[in-house]
Amino acid sequence: MGEQPERERPEFPEPPGEPGPKPSAPFSRPMHPAQDSTDPDLHPRFWEAQLEAARRGSLAWGFAAFFIGYGGYYLAVLILHAIRAERAGGFDPTKPPHTGPLLLLAFAPNILLGLVPAVFSWWRGNGLRSDFGILPKRRDLKVGLACGVVALLGSWALTMVIIAISGPPPASDLARLMQGERTVWLFLFALFAFLGAPLTEELLMRGALWGALEHYRIPRYAILVLTALIFALIHQEVWRTPVLFVGGLAIGAARMITGRVAASMIAHATNNFLPALLLFAVAG
Repeated sequence: MGEQPERERPEFPEPPGEPGPKPSAPFSRPMHPAQDSTDPDLHPRFWEAQLEAARRGSLAWGFAAFFIGYGGYYLAVLILHAIRAERAGGFDPTKPPHTGPLLLLAFAPNILLGLVPAVFSWWRGNGLRSDFGILPKRRDLKVGLACGVVALLGSWALTMVIIAISGPPPASDLARLMQGERTVWLFLFALFAFLGAPLTEELLMRGALWGALEHYRIPRYAILVLTALIFALIHQEVWRTPVLFVGGLAIGAARMITGRVAASMIAHATNNFLPALLLFAVAG
């Protein structure tokens, strides 16, 4: 058999005094960033999140953080309800107790939602900044505000539709609180609803759970829908479940676009702004 002609290779200048074989043609092409994390179904506009996922690495421990965090939250809620029921039976109805501190105590279990993912990140991961992108960038602010406004408007529109179809929502604990004390406790309750809840809930949902699903290469749009559904269900408010689901989709979109939890936190806080503002007004 005759010898095969050698393929032509592009010319590369050699550094002076360092002769050696020239690199082959494939290495002359620019490499695509985050090649291993390329998702063929991902729209090009989400390249930023793709790079973040490749840089972040594995969050396989996210499932454990999610289930322990939510399990601890649910257990704490049950304990608080049992304590409140037991104490209520010993009070004189004509002299109700001072309930101001109970407003903040009601949010105590919520802290576990964010604390457990944070502990797992420090223990098994690389820290909150690396694992979740918790420090906001300018782009997180821009995307988060836009998605938060969409969540707010979408939730409001759907609420109006549900009210028109099924009537006003049932009285909630929050509505009863707003008809009661106007103190600094209600102000602090509103402040936590605006800043604290977005931090803790996003670390759990769009941080630990999203990262775990992403680790097992679940399609990003499926992660968006699944986390929004779980976000709606864990609030355990049947009437508001569709509203929370729509809001969760918009909030999750901020996480999907940027790849950072900081953006979804800003979106979540924006979505909570009007309810918190109403509480601020009542407290004042």
